[in-house]
Amino acid sequence: MIRFAAFLALGLLAACSSPKTAADNSAQATVPAALPVMIRAANGTHRFDVEVARTPAEQEKGLMFRKELAADGGMLFPMDPPRTASFWMKDTLIPLDMLFIHTDGTIAFLKANAEPYSRIPVSAGVPVVAVLELRGGRAAELGIREGDVVNWGACAAPAEKVATDLNFCPRPAQ
Repeated sequence: MIRFAAFLALGLLAACSSPKTAADNSAQATVPAALPVMIRAANGTHRFDVEVARTPAEQEKGLMFRKELAADGGMLFPMDPPRTASFWMKDTLIPLDMLFIHTDGTIAFLKANAEPYSRIPVSAGVPVVAVLELRGGRAAELGIREGDVVNWGACAAPAEKVATDLNFCPRPAQ
């Protein structure tokens, strides 16, 4: 019985110890590539490479607790099906620009420099296909305004091999 208990204890220790890293690093998780997003503004087209918050848990967390955001980075929150979205800045440490993207690809509403930690909801008040969050003040720096057109995925970078099923190609207004 004592021998069995000793083997059991050794087995538990082995099971709880850290596994050795594979020599070729093939066991490590891969970081998903950033999704290209293009915004066509009056003064030109601006590219961003953003993270995507697809799941409810990812969307709930968003950019909370981040201390910085790259100038051409951000996060896209796709809405499928389109819906009226409401965001707040609880536990968000940095100011953000929130771009609510209408179903035709235009920016329906732009909330510039949303205040960190604010619990005041921000919404476009209309159904949107996505919300794009950028570093606070970036839209003004680039001259991005409501009415500008946004697309992403292979539609934003047709010459690149974009490995995603998340493509948004709005048609220009006729």
